[in-house]
Formats: sequence, structure tokens, C-alpha cells
Amino acid sequence: MTDEDRRTTMGGMDHHQAGGAGALTARVQAVLHRVRAFDGRRPLVWDAMLTGFFVVAALTEAGGGWRNTAADPDVPSGLVTVLSLFLSVPLLWRRRHPLAVLAVMAPAALVSQWTGALLQAALIQQVAVFGVALRLPWRRLWWAVALLAPPLVVGAVRFPRDGWDQSVGAPLWLFALVVLGAVAVRTRREYTASLVERARRLEVERDQQARLAAAAERARIAREMHDIIGHNLSVITGLADGGRYAAAKSPERAAQALDGIASTSRQALTELRRLLGVLRDDPSTPGAPGEPGEPGTPTAPVTPPELAPQPALADLDELLEGVRAAGLPVRHTVRGEAPPLPPGRQLTVFRVVQEALTNTLKHAGPGATATVEVSYEGGGGVAVTVTDTGGGARPPVPGPRTEGRGLTGMRERAALYEGALEAGPLPPPAGGWRVHLSLPKDAVT
Repeated sequence: MTDEDRRTTMGGMDHHQAGGAGALTARVQAVLHRVRAFDGRRPLVWDAMLTGFFVVAALTEAGGGWRNTAADPDVPSGLVTVLSLFLSVPLLWRRRHPLAVLAVMAPAALVSQWTGALLQAALIQQVAVFGVALRLPWRRLWWAVALLAPPLVVGAVRFPRDGWDQSVGAPLWLFALVVLGAVAVRTRREYTASLVERARRLEVERDQQARLAAAAERARIAREMHDIIGHNLSVITGLADGGRYAAAKSPERAAQALDGIASTSRQALTELRRLLGVLRDDPSTPGAPGEPGEPGTPTAPVTPPELAPQPALADLDELLEGVRAAGLPVRHTVRGEAPPLPPGRQLTVFRVVQEALTNTLKHAGPGATATVEVSYEGGGGVAVTVTDTGGGARPPVPGPRTEGRGLTGMRERAALYEGALEAGPLPPPAGGWRVHLSLPKDAVT
């Protein structure tokens, strides 16, 4: 076997081993995920199992094994049994009240050390310590130290046979290791929760950006269709008028006009077909996940969202419901009676509200709320104010929120109708952010 063959064989073995290790890790993760899911649904089952295990272990030691390590083997067996129960049964409430559980165990541990029983069941207190470090504020750990240390000191003073390093130092080192383990688990949980929250926010932002991009594309296609239809119809109208006047005097010129009309019409139809082909969603084309034609998916025709009409003021409620579903409480108030506004002005108001709420979702932070106020004036005037109470980190001025494409687009939309748009932070102590759009009565539409 050559060196190259040897290297190829070893590489294949390493790849196979890595694949096997990856599959094993995936199986372990799947099992842990199922265990955590079951524990989340029925926490009492796991608590009862854990408590039962330690109760059995403590009572087994109370059956006579405690005398092997006791400083005074003559301690009454009944007292030892009671102490064992006090050191194990409270674990049933360790998840909800870990510090209270530790407080109940501490007197039993103190009596165990004072009498010389020196029960190993006292180590069960470390399970409660793990819960304190995992679920409570860090300062509560000093209370845990205050509950653990006195029994250790009492035992070291009354029965100094093992020295302070074994009687006090070793349990405190175990306490430190348990706390470090709880800190590691807690840090991972918080990091995972932050990743989940970030993924949720990114998903909301992605959906909002996708809808904005779709709206921009629809507007671009509408402009192109306007150019195609307007230009070609103007040409056809001119040719038809010329052909009508030339029909009596010059039939050849009339025939040329008809040929021009036919050619222009074909060109317009070709361009329209090409443009509408971008929007066509062929239901008979399988392949993409979830499309008709894939096994297990519905085949009923569905109107693509890109073909939906441009949003208007009547669609504000649907927009606000979507934002509320994303986790942002929104209060909506309307002042005045809505006048008949042109579609373009309604679209401007809708897009400004949408962009302002999108910025709130992205920058306001957790716990924020928003308010959307729409005020109508006589003659077609309308004003919209979107405020939020976000306390999250805001970009400095200038920054993405103050100089980004979103606010620039909103200002451009307002300028189309001779309106004004103001955006900026609210003064302290209220805080938050405010976007105000004003379209005057005599705006050119």
C-alpha cells in the first residue's frame, strides 16, 4: 500500500469516526430535548423522582450506615431518621423555593453536627444550593453561606478529630463547585434565551423588510405598466386619428396607419406579457417546498401576495394586529371623520405607520408599547403620530434610526403630497420615540 493510499484510508476512517460522533451527539441532544420538554410539561414528576431518590438514600444511611462516620454512634436511631427526612423531603419544593428549602434543612444539619451523628445526608443541601444559584439573584448566595456555615463550624468545634480543613474547608469547596456549575448552566440558559429572542426579532424584521420590498416592487411594476400602456395608447390614438383623416384621400396612408397600430399593439402586448410574467405563479410547477404539486400539500389555487392591491387606511387594523402578534402592544385612536382620500395619500399614511412600528420593533427594546393616532381634518387633511415608550438602546444621532433608508423613504413620500414628517426622541423623563406625519388639506394629489 502506498503512502497516498494510506492517507486516503486514514482520512476515510477519520471522516467515518467524525460522522459517528456527530450522530451520537445528535441523538444525545434529541434525548435531552425530549427530557427537558417533558420536565417543562410535568415538573412535579421529575421533582418527585429526584426527591424520592434522595429520601431512599437518606433512609438507607439512617438504617445503620451512618455509624461508620459518626463521631457519636449512640445517637438515637429515631432522631437520625427524623433528621434524614428533614434533609431530603424538602427537596420536593426546591424548584419554587430553593432558599426556603435550604432554611428548613439547616436546623437538621445543625442538630446532626451537634449530636455527633455527622450524617452524610447533609450533603443533599448542595442540591438546594444549586437551585439558589440557578434561579435566584446572586446576592442570595450569601444567605446560603450563612445557612451552611454554622453547622460546619459547630461540628468542627465539638468533634475536631478531622481538623478544620476537612470539617469546614472541604464542604465549602464543594459549595463553590456547585455554585460554579449552576452559574455555567444559568449562563447557557440566558445565552440561549437571548439567541431565541434575537432570532425572533430578526424574523420580524425579515418579514417587515420582505413586505416593504414587495410593496416597492409593486410600485415599480405599476410605474412600468403606466409607461407601457400610456405611451403605446398615445401612439395608437395618434395613428388612428391620422388614418381616419387619410382614409378618404389616401388609402395607402390609411393602410400604413393600420399597420402601425397593429405593430404598436403587438409591441405593447409583448411588453405587458413579459412584465406580468414576473408576477405569474404557475400552480403546476412543483419543486419548491410547500408549492402545489408537492406530495402532502394543498393544490387549491392561492392568490400570491405580490398580486394583492396596494394597502390603504382600511388595512391599518390588519397591520396593527400583525404588530401586536409580533409582541408589541399598540393602541390605535382616530380623531375626526375620515374624508375620501385618494389611494396615493392613503398608501403614504399606511407606509409611514408601518415603517414607524417596524423601527419600534427593532429598536425600542422589551416591554415597549406604541400608540398610533390618526387625525382627520376637513378638506382632506390628515395627520398621523406614532409614539413608543421604548427604553432600549437607541442609536446616536446621526445613526441607523435617524438617517436610515426608512425615514428617508417616509420623508420622500410626505414630500410627494407637500407634507412634512418629523421623527426623533421624546424628551425625558418620558423617553421613547415619536414620528409625526402631516399632509395638508391642499396637498397636490
